[in-house]
Amino acid sequence: MKSDAVIEVFLQPGEYFVGDAGYRIRTLLGSCVSITLWHPASHMGAMTHFLLPTRSAVRRGEPPDGRYGDEALDLILAELKSLGVVPTECQAKIFGGGDMFPQYAQSGGIHVGRRNGEAARELLRVHGVHVLSESLFGIGHRQIIFTLSNGDVWQRQDGPPTYLDSSNEDEP
Repeated sequence: MKSDAVIEVFLQPGEYFVGDAGYRIRTLLGSCVSITLWHPASHMGAMTHFLLPTRSAVRRGEPPDGRYGDEALDLILAELKSLGVVPTECQAKIFGGGDMFPQYAQSGGIHVGRRNGEAARELLRVHGVHVLSESLFGIGHRQIIFTLSNGDVWQRQDGPPTYLDSSNEDEP
């Protein structure tokens, strides 16, 4: 008897997943970025959760690492190709790149979330993958749910945590 149950996968930072219509992928993003790829004809898809756009230096013999956007994308594209999926036929969606600590913004510098989001856009452009939609930047974190059976990606964005100052407990 065949089960119609969907298998839930939760991505931690630096992880990626490639699967078919039997999967739903979830993650929680702050300044990290997720790229989702979905192939409408095969109902196959993939999702990354990367922390930085690229490594500063790759040592000879080191395997690709999903913590870096360029390497994570290369990993999922290779796996999709091995399954017969043509990456340029996929629909991409990009999420994340939030500013988690806006109160500590550095003047003149671009924060890591923005660098991650801009890198994701450029990586997909270079690989010829059409970006269908994106939800990037802003303040706070996002919860992401990607359903591979239909390509839908749901997100909820929440602002940064509010800290209570216990020294002012008597104030209203």
